[in-house]
Amino acid sequence: MKTDNFRAIISSDWNQCLAPCGPFDPMVYTYPDLTSDLTTIFKEYTNNGISLGTAKQKIKNRLPGPISIRQMDAYLDNAFITYKGVPELIDWCAKNKILFMINTTGFMGYFQRIFVKKLLPKVPVLSANSMIRYPAIETDPPQMYDLKEIQDKGKNTARALKIFGISKTKVVIIGDSGGDGPHFEWGKKQKAYRIGSMAKPSLINYCNRKKIKINFLFGPTFKNGEKKSEEDEMIVDFMELSSAFEKILE
Repeated sequence: MKTDNFRAIISSDWNQCLAPCGPFDPMVYTYPDLTSDLTTIFKEYTNNGISLGTAKQKIKNRLPGPISIRQMDAYLDNAFITYKGVPELIDWCAKNKILFMINTTGFMGYFQRIFVKKLLPKVPVLSANSMIRYPAIETDPPQMYDLKEIQDKGKNTARALKIFGISKTKVVIIGDSGGDGPHFEWGKKQKAYRIGSMAKPSLINYCNRKKIKINFLFGPTFKNGEKKSEEDEMIVDFMELSSAFEKILE
């Protein structure tokens, strides 16, 4: 892949940002008895209460064994979902020379199998947690970066910028929770455009504390103590962001 093809980069979180699922859902599907424990761990690190590394160790201590390719495929065959228009938006970005980067605390193996099954258009860069990672295969993204801590989101976006020769002035960051706060903080320093997608109170609170402006809120925005509505989220069409991207990146 040539490094001079892209005119801009979209670096986006995945879980509850582009899709209503959580990063631990494949584990919950495989081991339903772990639902309560894994939900607690997820809330702890998305609210910046524990590090991703700590969350990873807690998960390892609870799992009876690794999630096999067969188990991951079973989950995807029965439960894969995105918000409306997300695959189309990724495809639109590729056709318009915009690098769409998935930058998430979710697991590499989850996305490896998604691309094998062609559930999403292939992306040039995947930044994800390698706790679950399967042997390399030709459908893998060309660039795969390990995300060991939440702070690595900004580092990995910067790495993609350098490798693909994209200007720092052509960066859009998308996130939904406090776990994306450090990425938004990095983006503020780089003057990247920051989009809150299905923004949770943890992201709003983080940005308020750090005096980080969220340039655009997309989809429902949830207040402290407010129960989020997946029904409201699922009617939002992410293809509406294509016109926003054109305006932001012109």
